[in-house]
Amino acid sequence: MELELKNISVTLSDKKILKSINLEVKNGEFISLLGASGCGKSTLLKTIAGLINQDEGSVVLGGNIVDKTPAHKRRTVIVFQDLRLFPHMTVAENISFPLKMLGMDKNKRREEAINLLEKVRLEGYADKHVDKMSGGQIQRVALARALAAKPMVLLLDESFSSLDINLRKDMQELVLELQREYKITTILVTHDQEEALTMSDRIAFMHDGRIEQYDTPENIFKNPINTTVADYFSKGTYIRGKVINNKFISKLFSSNVDKENGKYKCLIRPSAIKINKFRNGEYGEYIVAGKIYRGDSYLLKLNNTDSDLKLESIVPDFTAIIEGDRVNIELDRDKLIFIPEKQACL
Repeated sequence: MELELKNISVTLSDKKILKSINLEVKNGEFISLLGASGCGKSTLLKTIAGLINQDEGSVVLGGNIVDKTPAHKRRTVIVFQDLRLFPHMTVAENISFPLKMLGMDKNKRREEAINLLEKVRLEGYADKHVDKMSGGQIQRVALARALAAKPMVLLLDESFSSLDINLRKDMQELVLELQREYKITTILVTHDQEEALTMSDRIAFMHDGRIEQYDTPENIFKNPINTTVADYFSKGTYIRGKVINNKFISKLFSSNVDKENGKYKCLIRPSAIKINKFRNGEYGEYIVAGKIYRGDSYLLKLNNTDSDLKLESIVPDFTAIIEGDRVNIELDRDKLIFIPEKQACL
């Protein structure tokens, strides 16, 4: 089902949480609401579900305004971080509860619950109680219960954040598999950049109650609209300069760019810097001030010998470079990000 939010504003406890939110989600799309805690992600999700009433604007589902439609009739299902399953019920009873509310026959409810348990890879768990299950298994039960309600829009409120990394990746893969099978329009609230990048068709990056950028994962990473968006995905060093006739000019380097004339901040992420030990390079000489192990790589902290410029670079774990070495750098021009000064900061 298509979803559209038109100028949504929400005030809670005299504080404006959402500020004129506009968002369009296509039928069957997987969208992530990404941003730091307190930016309004969960409030927006609950507003879509009808659990919070907006002060202004409209929620449009399948072309119909649902502002006056109660939550239980919107065909939107929200899976919370705390899952909210019933401990006194069996797994099958938990999953089939939405069907009971719809008046479905008991035997058909159980049959549907067992079918959904197969979908979430929990065959044979129908008669177990959720308080005897692991966190990952409980997540799967909550997902099955959400699917039992046959939602037109599935809303996930940081549903994987309590799991360890391996279980989280398993759940991400399962959710994507089922979302594509059922073709459910899905919105995920997350503060995890990698989760948003790997799962989403599009990402809505939120800050201070507003959507700063709404774009594909690749474009929002490579072409952030401002420094707030850029820094959330990967921090780096900013170099100020000017673009004159399609050439960026700064104290560190010059580069041909397809940008309008004006002042820019160039973001140099660690992935854009290559290291070698040759002296007198184009970008000056650097001392390796720190070497931090990251498993399959090292993060090198680099201090320029002639200025206060500090950079970082990621190198393979077999590198022979050690702390204290003097090195030269090369820049991967395709990974440099140019943000106009007029919109660089919020």
